Amino acid sequence: MGKVVKVSGPLVVATGMENANMADVVRVGEQRLIGEILNMNGDSASIQVYEETSGLGPGAEVITTGSPLAVELGPGLIENIYDGIQRPLEEIMHKAGANITRGIEVPALSREKKWAFTPVAKVGDKVQGGDVIGTVQETSVVLHKIMIPPKMSGTLEMVVAAGDYTVEETVAVLKTDKGESVSLTMVQKWPVRVGRPYKHKYPPKAPLCSGQRIIDTMFPIAKGGTAAVPGPFGSGKTVVQHQLAKWADVDIVVYIGCGERGNEMTDVLREFPELKDPRTGESLMKRTVLIANTSDMPVAAREASIYTGITIAEYFRDMGYDVAVIADSTSRWAEALREMSGRLEEMPGEEGYPAYLSSRLAQFYERAGMVECIGSDEDRRGSLTAVGAVSPPGGDLSEPVSQATMRIVKVFWALDSSLAYKRHFPAINWLNSYSLYLDSLKPWFDEKLGKEFLVDREKAMSILQEEASLNEIVQLVGKDSLSPSDQLTLETAKMVREDFLQQNAFVDIDSYSSYDRQEKLLSLILSYDRLCRAAIEKGAQTVDLFAIPARERIGRAKSAEADQYVEVYADIARSMASEIDACAEKGGLDV
Repeated sequence: MGKVVKVSGPLVVATGMENANMADVVRVGEQRLIGEILNMNGDSASIQVYEETSGLGPGAEVITTGSPLAVELGPGLIENIYDGIQRPLEEIMHKAGANITRGIEVPALSREKKWAFTPVAKVGDKVQGGDVIGTVQETSVVLHKIMIPPKMSGTLEMVVAAGDYTVEETVAVLKTDKGESVSLTMVQKWPVRVGRPYKHKYPPKAPLCSGQRIIDTMFPIAKGGTAAVPGPFGSGKTVVQHQLAKWADVDIVVYIGCGERGNEMTDVLREFPELKDPRTGESLMKRTVLIANTSDMPVAAREASIYTGITIAEYFRDMGYDVAVIADSTSRWAEALREMSGRLEEMPGEEGYPAYLSSRLAQFYERAGMVECIGSDEDRRGSLTAVGAVSPPGGDLSEPVSQATMRIVKVFWALDSSLAYKRHFPAINWLNSYSLYLDSLKPWFDEKLGKEFLVDREKAMSILQEEASLNEIVQLVGKDSLSPSDQLTLETAKMVREDFLQQNAFVDIDSYSSYDRQEKLLSLILSYDRLCRAAIEKGAQTVDLFAIPARERIGRAKSAEADQYVEVYADIARSMASEIDACAEKGGLDV
């Protein structure tokens, strides 16, 4: 127990804390505000308080809990909405009304709700950390696996029969290797700043299908990979992340609203329950955990929210699930780091950010990966994919957070506000973005979509790059002065941009595009380019070729139903080929 001697916003300094430890969670003042010890100097402790500190003054009591900031992991996480330190917001609203009462203590997982536990292990089984002892059908789409906590091993002395139990009731008794009997419940705690263990990390081999053509085809991210979505205000970062959360082919989504505007989190809370999951047909919330730490909430909790989210994600990864963590936005998190660093009077780094900004970002992104989970089951593998938005002031990608993130992540989706103002969504600039996973994903693409897919992708990218060069000439001398071949390049590039890369989120059939559909659409556009080039060589006029309504048909085909698009694309290809051949014959006769 100690006494407060200084209060500076969320930073509180207390003396008499010689028995406390770094990173301990403490309770401050009569209202028992929750905080965390950042550093120790003799018996003096600097404490980061996760709640509003107005009214707190010198002399207030500080009591340490003796344990670091940890999250509760167990049934009840899915469909829940937490703040940055895992307090359930809906429970708090029922208990305290619209505003969060300072110092309120509400368990992260309901202690009253009973879950239907089905045992998997039996008495006498030798088990180790990560082994599954039972299951709970948490939602209609998520089977929650109750696991032995990491670093524990021994023999099961007792396992309860199938039935309904609360998370605090004993479901098994483990006799450890040291001879101690330990009661196991359905809930376990884990410190948020420590990554959960795994046996082995593998290089990512399969793409994360998001249904967004510019992402999946041009700049794919692997399951277990890392990506950054940088862009200035209004360029569509949140739109891209919402699309990923809605359509990515993962089992669990953890969405962290870190320092974002409250109305954006409100949109998420309203949209997700109404959205149909394309994989299951159920509500998207049935496999989603939301963490809301909006810009008007205490700044210190913003720093913790990122770790809270990724620890929950690691827990589901350990069950063998594919998990995506969507963090919106890491810039707001970095700003919280900067504010706390300034109050601690640390030596500032570039633009006032702490010198350890890069290492903290790396600690977050390095927790992603495709891993072999701990436990006796050698076939159980899970993946954790981390996607973080970056909000550089004024869109300046040379600022520290963007630069540090670019050094760590392997996929960079550069958003462009000029594209967003043109209503081109997703507003990802194809000339500035990149993916370093193409080589590792090549075997998967070759096997599932054929070797032509990546060849077509390279061809489309080269056409877009040629268009950028030709546009400079067009601005000087006009389009008519270009050669027929260059005019065709501009026409094909327009088709790639508007018919392939651009998607309409308000049309259900176009807001999500499967890999097979993407491959066929791109192949159709490049087929048009190839046939037209052959026709031009035979003497066909570009005026006649561009008069063919191929582009209009391809654009309309994006709205073809999922069970009809193969036939529709085949019909377009046949009619397009015959019409281009007719132009070629006419051109040959004219010559």
